[in-house]
Amino acid sequence: MNELLIRGRVLTFLKEPEGIDDTGSYRFFEDGAVLVRNGKVADVGSYGDIARQAGDHAVIADHRPHLVLPGLIDTHLHFPQTQAIASYGAKLLEWLNTYIFVEEQKFKAPEHADFIAGRFMDELLSNGTTTAVAYCSVHAESVDAFFTAAEERNMLMIGGKVMMDRNAPDALRDTPQKGYDETKHLIGKWHGRGRAHYAISPRFAITSTPEQMEMSRALVAEHPDCYVQTHLSENRDEVAFATSLYPEAKDYTDIYARYDLLRRKTLLGHCIYLSDREISVLAETGAVGVFCPTSNLFLGSGLFDRDRFDRLGARHCVATDVGGGTSFSMLETMDEAYKILHLQGQRLSPLNSFYMMTLGNARALDLDHRIGSLHAGADADIVVLDSRAKSAMELRMQVASSLVEELFILQTMGDDRSVAEVYVAGTPMKRSKQFAGSTLQRVPETA
Repeated sequence: MNELLIRGRVLTFLKEPEGIDDTGSYRFFEDGAVLVRNGKVADVGSYGDIARQAGDHAVIADHRPHLVLPGLIDTHLHFPQTQAIASYGAKLLEWLNTYIFVEEQKFKAPEHADFIAGRFMDELLSNGTTTAVAYCSVHAESVDAFFTAAEERNMLMIGGKVMMDRNAPDALRDTPQKGYDETKHLIGKWHGRGRAHYAISPRFAITSTPEQMEMSRALVAEHPDCYVQTHLSENRDEVAFATSLYPEAKDYTDIYARYDLLRRKTLLGHCIYLSDREISVLAETGAVGVFCPTSNLFLGSGLFDRDRFDRLGARHCVATDVGGGTSFSMLETMDEAYKILHLQGQRLSPLNSFYMMTLGNARALDLDHRIGSLHAGADADIVVLDSRAKSAMELRMQVASSLVEELFILQTMGDDRSVAEVYVAGTPMKRSKQFAGSTLQRVPETA
């Protein structure tokens, strides 16, 4: 039996925190351990208790004094935009036409798709992200590259080919039938294979004709266990353009509702300019609005209103949205989320930030039985965070007096340097870099 005992200051959430003092929302073990057997979490608790359950040949990964948490989860980003991150000076529609559609044409070439897919997965892991929901390009080759790279690393990933048959360069257009046929083939090839999940992905209403939206409806009806991902109300000009293309719709949200695309496994990127009626429709259907803080700021799109989602009972999650988003780091993403909400008089506590990056995003994906928390039977996707990774952080930590304060320092000052180790299904992915505070040894027979 393959056993690993991960030792450190273990933190995992049980529910959404109701305030900064809600100690009942999480479990924390100052000297804790996660026992991993064959890629799954066997148990979590204090080191003394858990070590007694380990076999004589179990390996200890001693990460003290670092924090051990579930792997971070990113619910919306674009793998073909990996090399287009930090493209200067445009708002959404101009940015798409100037940079993104040019970049995505490269993914017809399998060798390019393979290269970027590998680098994309490694960037995620370097930043502590073990699961992500990503758009591929219109090319089936990009989907194969995406899932192959994830499979090589045994990562639980969700993705799909974008479908778009108008308002894009000829080289990036499919047709309604081709989009349907290729998507159906890719679902059959990848969905449920290993840890792969497929997302049916009409890019957004602007780039899909009514005929393609009908094909999307058919795919969703035929494959109800797949996810759906698209974009909604990111930019005022986008809203005006989309609704002009579907004049019969009540509003932007109603475009997707008319094609039966709003459901519990639907992820809607951005959701900034929604009426109360639209948010109520999301609440009724269970569809999830995705908050993309760094992207919304970088493209000058607007501010996500979390409290209105909560008031109207709609689900939401958080994401980097690379390459409109400016960082693969969920820590840096939550730093910007804090600021966006603060501007609107809304509070984001450190507990809520770390809940959102882990259990909250897992719940948005209905995968909280597998990822997002450390509980018996969960996949052993784990991140180890060093709150003293930078000299300025170490100096600040000298006067930190609580776990909540430490989490806020990580959220505000942390980045990929704060990620000391990442485990994917119990396999360490950064061990070769010899991070300080990470040592391996055998469990003593007297443990």
